Amino acid sequence: MTPPAVGTPARPLLAGRVAVVVVYTAAMCMNGLDSTIVNPALFSIAEDFGRPVSAANAVETAFLVGLALGLPVAGWLGDRYGVKRVFLGSLAAFTLVSALCAAAPGLGTLSAARAVQGVAGGLLTPVGMTLLFRAFAPHERAGLGRFLIVPTALMPALGPPLGGFLTEHLSWHWLFLVNVPIGAAAVLIGLIGLRGEEEPPAGRFDTTGFLLATPGLGLLTYALGFGPAHGWTSPGVALGGLLGLALLGAAVRHQLRAPEPLVDLRLLADRTFGAASWLALLTSAGLMGALFALPLLVQAVRGASALDAGLSVFPEAIGLMAASQVVDRLLPRLGPRRLALPGLLLAAAVLAALGFAENPWAVRALMFAVGLILGTAVLTVQIAGFADVPPPAMGRAMGLFTILRTLGGALGIAATAALIGAVDDGAGAGPYRLALLLTAALVAAGALLALRLPAEAPGPPPED
Repeated sequence: MTPPAVGTPARPLLAGRVAVVVVYTAAMCMNGLDSTIVNPALFSIAEDFGRPVSAANAVETAFLVGLALGLPVAGWLGDRYGVKRVFLGSLAAFTLVSALCAAAPGLGTLSAARAVQGVAGGLLTPVGMTLLFRAFAPHERAGLGRFLIVPTALMPALGPPLGGFLTEHLSWHWLFLVNVPIGAAAVLIGLIGLRGEEEPPAGRFDTTGFLLATPGLGLLTYALGFGPAHGWTSPGVALGGLLGLALLGAAVRHQLRAPEPLVDLRLLADRTFGAASWLALLTSAGLMGALFALPLLVQAVRGASALDAGLSVFPEAIGLMAASQVVDRLLPRLGPRRLALPGLLLAAAVLAALGFAENPWAVRALMFAVGLILGTAVLTVQIAGFADVPPPAMGRAMGLFTILRTLGGALGIAATAALIGAVDDGAGAGPYRLALLLTAALVAAGALLALRLPAEAPGPPPED
């Protein structure tokens, strides 16, 4: 290794692309973990504050609503103030609010803090992905699967068992305190090692788009979050859902006509990016719906404990970790279409089989297969979808992609919950099997979109 020249300052140990990977992974792990870690603690939180469990559900819904509020403005903020600055600012806010959640004196304060945490998380995801994808050329991104999969798959799956363990052996306050040292270290590394880049012109802020899209997404997420528990015809849910849909419809109309839209829906006209974005919505709906329905099936029909139910879905995360290695090796050889298309069809078959598996080890083996097969397809789609997106459009494209993926997850949970509630007549496993068949159908529908993916993997740029 050649030593630095005399008079040249030594570079930090974690600088450039290494710092990008380290800080991105740490931030996304915190964000992914916080999307599921609170679920097992809701009974304890409600008991501590003397409130019913149904009221404690607001803690989770507030996070999801905040997430929806932050997503539409992430791309513009990154272009206007710089991706590095927005990312580290959001990470610092996420860390600080985590400490405030742990110290919350009441349920209302905790829910409000969770909403702010969700807004910061909504900014972190697309801005962090922009930071990562700008640091690596398209032909290098297949190797990013091992970093993308940890926060997006392992952490949400680890959330329920970790949340149950911390709540049982320490207290629910530790669900939020674990973020503080990780977040503080990641911010420090980012300040030292991340480089600022010249951003494309941000243009004027689309105020009309903001006033339509942001409350529209928030209200729809609220309705999807509370609908299964409170009933779709309850006034708050029905009004929120209808108003959210109306605002989103007006937002779509405006975004397609505005010269500088907040969310550039015209990017969906691109054959590859458009197919990848809609595929993200369908696969997220299928996966999140299955992760919602299967634990209920295991508990309600087969008599498993809550811990056993959580552990029954955890092999999916292990399969996803293995998928990151598969994509790295197979994508350059097979190309996106030949890798994603059979993967989606096979994953749909495995999801359908889950409803009929009786043996606990058979369930775990099938969940591992879901993670491996569907994870391979999802990572392939995500990498291929951004291969032709130019760097100036990366922030807006990532924001749009993340909005569709997040909305897909909420729709998948709501659809499976509604189906279970509509047909649950005490007939045993029937409603849950139908819900899992629905998730299989959603993933299988994505195979049609996979036909629009390119046949060849992105290659290195030509040498000068």
